[in-house]
Order: sequence, then C-alpha cells, then structure tokens
Amino acid sequence: MDERTELRDFLRSRRARLRPEDVGLRDYGRMRRVAGLRREELARVAGVSIAHYTRLEQGRPESVSDDILDAVGTALRLDADELTYLHEIARPPRPCPAVTSPQAPPSLRYLLESFVLTPALALGRHTQLVGWNGLAVAVFGDFAALPEERRTLSHLLFTEPRLRELYGTGWEPAAREHVAHLRVLLGRFRGDAGLAAHLDGLLALSADFARLWAEHPVARARSRAHVLHHPVAGELTLYGERVSLPDAPACWGLDLFAAEPGSASERALRRLAGADIRWPRDRPAS
Repeated sequence: MDERTELRDFLRSRRARLRPEDVGLRDYGRMRRVAGLRREELARVAGVSIAHYTRLEQGRPESVSDDILDAVGTALRLDADELTYLHEIARPPRPCPAVTSPQAPPSLRYLLESFVLTPALALGRHTQLVGWNGLAVAVFGDFAALPEERRTLSHLLFTEPRLRELYGTGWEPAAREHVAHLRVLLGRFRGDAGLAAHLDGLLALSADFARLWAEHPVARARSRAHVLHHPVAGELTLYGERVSLPDAPACWGLDLFAAEPGSASERALRRLAGADIRWPRDRPAS
C-alpha cells in the first residue's frame, strides 16, 4: 500500500465510473481509450484547467485550494465521506502519534461487561480487538485464542473461515463496508506506520481484501443490520452501532450489537448469555 499513489488511484477510480452523459456531456460514439471520463472532460466539468487537474491526479497537489478540491469532488459526484477523504489525501499528513500496543483501561473493561444483552467490542486504531465482553465471545468466537497479531476485525473477516460461515451470504457486503471504513482510517491517520503495515499485511494475506481494496470504497462505519447464522443460536439479526471515543487515541471506538426487544434474536441472546460455548480454533496459533 503506497500512500504516494493513493490520490492518483482514487481520482482515477472515481473518473472511471462516470460516463459523459452522466455529467451533461455529449458522447459521439467514438471508441474511447479510457473507461469513464477523460481528464480533459473532468476538468471541463469541474471548471478547472487541465494542467491543474493533471497535477492533482499525478499526485502533485501542491498549493491546490479547497475550492478546487470541492469543484473536482462535485464533478466526480463524490459523497460527503469521499469528499472528506479527497481533502485529507490531497494534504500533507499531520503528525500522528504512534500507538504500538493499545490497551483498554479498567473503566472501559467494566463498561463492556456491564452490557448484559449487548455483544460489545473495544477497538484500536487499526481495528485491533483490545477489549470485549462475554456475550461478544459467545456470538463471534474466542478472540483470546487468536494470535495477537491477527486479533483484529480485519483479520477476523478476511482470514477466519468461521466468520465467513457466521455471515453467510452477508459476508461480501460486510467485508466491503469494512474495507471502506479502513480507507476512512487511512485518510484520518495518514502517516501512521502501524496502519500502513496492517493494510500491507492484509493485501499479502487475502486475495479478497486486495480485490475490494482495489475498488477504492470510502465510507464511515454506520448503523446496519447483521444477519448471522450462529451454530448454536440459529439465525440472529443484530443491529450494530459504532461509538467513537475521540479522547482515547489508543482505543478509538466501541462496536455494540443489539437485538430488537422481544424478538427471537433477543431470546437467543439471552440463551447465549447463559451458555458455556467452547469455540474451536480455525487453525493453530502461530
């Protein structure tokens, strides 16, 4: 993963998904050598010079103004998350304090365990699992059995067969949403060597991750329903919320999952809360 090419590749990916007619230009039916809009077409729609746009797409955004970035974003039909990302990767990275071994403080661990009917996870900056409660283990598996270097949401999704089985046909959208969130983190924590190493490791480990990463999705994690196929509880529909912890740089968020009150999924969570589930390892720890 080369941050130096990220601006170029992101702009090209967004230019490729537009056709001339999408932005009010005529397509005369001639053979097009590039997918989507040409650079000069995009520059015309954005109202910027082709030289200005070419420098931007070449990864040379020196002295580019916010107005130009906004104009390019509008021409590319970027949504709010994508536009924020464009501004972040077009600017020099800000100093980013390193976090080598995030720890959940005791107060946070107490909070996690207080969620009796809510599977709860505490996450580090690189999606590390730095804390969890017993119900999260009952639903998603024994996190402590994983090698520490692979104890992340990313590795669970892309290298643990059990998680694919748990999500079933919902694995692909869940994986794509996770990759989109990782790009949000890349923009927010530019220059973070640990995050870059995390992404490089995933690119080497998982062809599925590499495939989705190459699509350049960008989107903040939002509320969504997770339909899980649990080997003990059966089908579970859980509603996920990610809660940011802005004052905790080493542990930046919580993932909380809840079932609809009175539903079969809530009754299943109550049963899991009192069950002693022994999760097998998918592979020997290394």
